[in-house]
Amino acid sequence: MRVLATTLLLALTGASSLAQAETLRCGSQLVSLGDRRFEILQKCGEPAFRDLVGYSLGPNERREYQIEEWVYGPDNGMLSILTFEGTRLRAIERRRSR
Repeated sequence: MRVLATTLLLALTGASSLAQAETLRCGSQLVSLGDRRFEILQKCGEPAFRDLVGYSLGPNERREYQIEEWVYGPDNGMLSILTFEGTRLRAIERRRSR
């Protein structure tokens, strides 16, 4: 019984960390995966850095969407790295600044 409770607790902890990775708080606003660039600019303002990473490849190795990373922070020692494919937010990564 105790093993089941521990397993359940670990599963819930892992699920909550996944949910946090899908959103980012900017002041009182929330940014979520799938949001557009202009929405994030309105909510969070200009990022500290922007980097063009490359392009996604479509059929026949055609360049399809621009992949870009925006960096916000550090906020309490953490950087927030947002990855866009085209105009949509595809990933949010939190990393301790060095």
